[in-house]
Amino acid sequence: MKFGTKAIHAGVHPDPSTGAVMTPIFQTSTYAQEAPGVHKGYEYSRTHNPTRDALQKNLAALENGKYGFVFSSGLAATDTLMRTLKPGDEVIVTNDLYGGTYRLFRRVHETYGLKFHFINMENVADVEQYITENTRMIWVETPTNPLMKIIDIAGVARIAKKHGLLLTVDNTFASPYLQNPLDLGADIVMHSVTKYLGGHSDVVMGALVTSHEALAEQLAFLQNAVGAVPGPMDCFLVLRGIKTLHLRMRQHCENGRVIAEWLEQHPAVGKVYYPGFETHPNHHVARKQMKDFGGMVSFTFKEDDMDLAKAFMSNLQVFTLAESLGGVESLCCHPATMTHASIPKEEREKAGLRDTLIRLSVGVEDVEDLIADLAQAIEKAFQAVSK
Repeated sequence: MKFGTKAIHAGVHPDPSTGAVMTPIFQTSTYAQEAPGVHKGYEYSRTHNPTRDALQKNLAALENGKYGFVFSSGLAATDTLMRTLKPGDEVIVTNDLYGGTYRLFRRVHETYGLKFHFINMENVADVEQYITENTRMIWVETPTNPLMKIIDIAGVARIAKKHGLLLTVDNTFASPYLQNPLDLGADIVMHSVTKYLGGHSDVVMGALVTSHEALAEQLAFLQNAVGAVPGPMDCFLVLRGIKTLHLRMRQHCENGRVIAEWLEQHPAVGKVYYPGFETHPNHHVARKQMKDFGGMVSFTFKEDDMDLAKAFMSNLQVFTLAESLGGVESLCCHPATMTHASIPKEEREKAGLRDTLIRLSVGVEDVEDLIADLAQAIEKAFQAVSK
């Protein structure tokens, strides 16, 4: 099946009891057994739920993997994966990444004996010098959040295989429509399903996909033992959202391209972070491993003025000032005070994240309206700071 067909049909079958085309919401905590231990494959909904099972099969198919697991949030998925490691193990991590992931690694899992090295991976050759006898995993986020850095997944995968390490790729910004890390040599794919997969800003969820049977057995055990699972209603909503993923992503990409090009030409804008530009570092890698360049765009003004940035964000009318991304509606985020506030300022600046950086999640509205909104917000911002 091609991607659009998989998005609609993979893992989903008419309900055998009624013929319902849409996967039912099995809103139940437990299941009747014919006799002790004799049942239809379902005992308790933390362990298995038919709605969740359909979603997990669908996500595995979209990422060209064999096993899919969903969790109550992206961080719950990440936390569960980290539980496959042991005290003393080390992980090499992209240094520009979601602030919640940084917080989970630094303030939770380091207290239990894991060690994390946060490095710039734009040049994959730099990764190898951080590998020690205790290294067990490499964690890649590409495109990165929020500086849109591109990391060569296949290049990192070769290094991981050489040293017998697991490679995990956070594929949230790209979605399975634009990028399939398992095909490029990764062992595990992580998604914040909350974002493009759900696509409508009405669900919080995470996912892991792999083709490694032994790892899948570990994850299945931990999913049940730790219990950070999503409810069937959320699984139903994500299944519904995924059916239009390919259509939405095409429009996100088209609108993102137009917005990035408009911002680059604006006289007040300093730098635009968008992997679709030929001048973007590792643009050639993005062209190789991605189908298109996505709907995420970050930028700064020429004047490195926090008051100007705040005035701009406060005057937006179509873009909504809010955390998160990947919904049909356009969002604006200030990483330094919102999504990345948990990363210390010195660490943010070391990675290149200035306090005045603005991140846009470009939605699927009419792009002319989005441009008009950005234009009026910039104009009002300069009027406000000049008073």
